[in-house]
Amino acid sequence: MCRWLFGRVIPTATEQLLKEVSRSFYLSLRLLPAMMRRAAAHGYLLARASDTIADVAAPAEIRLSALDSFVAALDGNAPTAVPDALACRISHPGEVRLIELLPDLLRDLSKLPATEAALVREVVTIITGGQRFDITRFEGGGNAKVVALADDAELDDYTWRVAGCVGAFWTDLGFLTMGERFSRAEPTTLRRLGIDFGKGLQLVNILRDLPEDFARGRCYLPVADPADSAAVMQARERFLGLAATRMDEGIVYARSLESKRLRVSAALPAMIGRETIALMKDASWETLEAGVKIPRSRVYQLLLRAFAGRFG
Repeated sequence: MCRWLFGRVIPTATEQLLKEVSRSFYLSLRLLPAMMRRAAAHGYLLARASDTIADVAAPAEIRLSALDSFVAALDGNAPTAVPDALACRISHPGEVRLIELLPDLLRDLSKLPATEAALVREVVTIITGGQRFDITRFEGGGNAKVVALADDAELDDYTWRVAGCVGAFWTDLGFLTMGERFSRAEPTTLRRLGIDFGKGLQLVNILRDLPEDFARGRCYLPVADPADSAAVMQARERFLGLAATRMDEGIVYARSLESKRLRVSAALPAMIGRETIALMKDASWETLEAGVKIPRSRVYQLLLRAFAGRFG
């Protein structure tokens, strides 16, 4: 089935790598029309590589330097090898292979049409900027000290950098490669919906991972005092509502797309997001610590519902 969906658009090695380092995104990517698939796959894998570099358990200055080198390599202005001081600390097998194949991924980027490669470079550069912000903003946070974002504007900017820009990328790539076969919606309006949808997906991740982030000294919710559990839970409730609204925008985005495969690829993350929000709504801190995750069997049920056009 995977070979039928990907055909020869994405090399087998890249397809396998996507399976190793992604979950629900891999399902959405498989559904994209051939014209969009290679650039979208490259964008995802390069962003995942920079994320791996940013998240390694190493001093901030080493990670920031490696991210700078990554951005320079993205533009073809530097070697692509990740320093041994970082590479040796990566334990996830898929991420180890991703970093090993990074030079090949960057080289293959130049084989894309120039306009598509430019979109990939733009979105990955923005994402890497968000990862740099992540490292510098929370430097000094740890078990004894939790650092929170300053206000809603800072959270909005962060979610734009790491996810909202992806909504813009998919929209721009769709119109670039498919024109009206992508969507007959007004491009500027659809792009805004895509950006808000991407921001919403990142909010879902933030809300789901609150305890894990707190343990790392990070609170992405803008609260005056992260030690004030009542304030944190109040902010959590407010942003759950915003995330739900943005999942609804994701469904609107999906319905505007022309082909069934496109609609399903966009709707599936929104449907998973909605169910994750429902699980979190009345979840205790202890439940969040144990992990809130939609079972793979349920993901496939949602996929079938999406194919049937049952997005609600």
